[in-house]
Amino acid sequence: MNLRLSLLAAAIPACLACAGASASDTASSGAPLRITVTNTLDIARPSETIVVPWSKINAALPHALVQKLAVKDAAGRALPYQVTNVAPEAKDPQNVGVAYGDLIFQHDFQAGEKSATFTVEKTDTITQPFPTKVFARYVPERLDDFAWENDKVAHRTYGPALEAPAPAGSGKEVLRTSGLDIWFKRVPYPIVDRWYNKGHDHYHHDEGEGIDMYNVGGSRGAGGTGIWDGKTLYVGGNYKSWKVIANGPVRAIFELSYDGWDAAGTRVSEVKRFTVDAGHYLDRIDSTFTFAGAPRLTVGIGLNKTPADKGQDAKVGAVENKADGSLVQWVGQRSNEDFGVAVIVPAAAGAAQPFATDARNSLVLAPATSGQPLRYYVGGAWTRAGEITSREQWQRYVADEAARLRAPVTVSLASGG
Repeated sequence: MNLRLSLLAAAIPACLACAGASASDTASSGAPLRITVTNTLDIARPSETIVVPWSKINAALPHALVQKLAVKDAAGRALPYQVTNVAPEAKDPQNVGVAYGDLIFQHDFQAGEKSATFTVEKTDTITQPFPTKVFARYVPERLDDFAWENDKVAHRTYGPALEAPAPAGSGKEVLRTSGLDIWFKRVPYPIVDRWYNKGHDHYHHDEGEGIDMYNVGGSRGAGGTGIWDGKTLYVGGNYKSWKVIANGPVRAIFELSYDGWDAAGTRVSEVKRFTVDAGHYLDRIDSTFTFAGAPRLTVGIGLNKTPADKGQDAKVGAVENKADGSLVQWVGQRSNEDFGVAVIVPAAAGAAQPFATDARNSLVLAPATSGQPLRYYVGGAWTRAGEITSREQWQRYVADEAARLRAPVTVSLASGG
């Protein structure tokens, strides 16, 4: 049996370099599953993340095992892959993969490359775990931080212990903010655990792997949110709970929940779901706000106006792009070299007034409906890492990412190798 289904872009949830297979695709044999991924853009799409529902894998390869699987490109090279576990409590006595969510792997589309083919097949031998390029974890040893990274950049944000009052004489740090921090990396391997083990003072200096030099304070940092009433940004405090959903090697997914806060008389709470893919400078964030009494609220997604360390004599330039809802910063520094930060908000694209500012933040504005996620993308790059070394490169990177969001790849499946 050989049954094909080409997936339309509109049928695939918009996400950073992702694609999904149609629910109507079926197969009945154990022959290799062939996957064809189609790209409509002429630009390069490095680290394009391909996502196929596990139900489609299991339909083509009945009783496939996560640890006895091979994903190969057209040249027969085995590719790193990941299978997400969306229901770890589920029982699976028939071995039909009911707890699994998606099969995930990546491909580097070269400029002008319009399609790529892959096969997925069962193996008789165990497939060894792949080196991870993404990582997320709760950090109780540093006042409830939550930190995450891929091979390009790292981040953290702040939990309940940091927000709690300091006992008399303790010297404990106190900070109340739902802003997001950036740790700039110079190396592709994971550094979060090593940096926390080195101690707080060490990671504020570049000792060869990178540096924590981004200033958050009471600002939104790089991608924090608030409710905007036209004059004032109403923000919550530190996250209150966390949940890791997937943790590599290709993609990490986790959620942070924020208790309710007052936004000009409206009580608002928020859950952020982060999707962190290998090979990308921008992470995807889906923020779901819950509130009553209004059909919609305006969300402000912020970048700190003064994100550089003290003493850097920083020069901050920003470019607002209404067409794709992006805000792009470039920060020149005296001795720590330059960095770029950006946020893309697809829901703001084409709006009449998608930008605003307050005393601390530059904002991208977008409407939010209670209970429905608002999707945006945020991240940064540092010249000392050696890949993006100029303002122009950073602006081009962000523009290309926005183009990828508008034109996601499509996937077709066929049984038989």
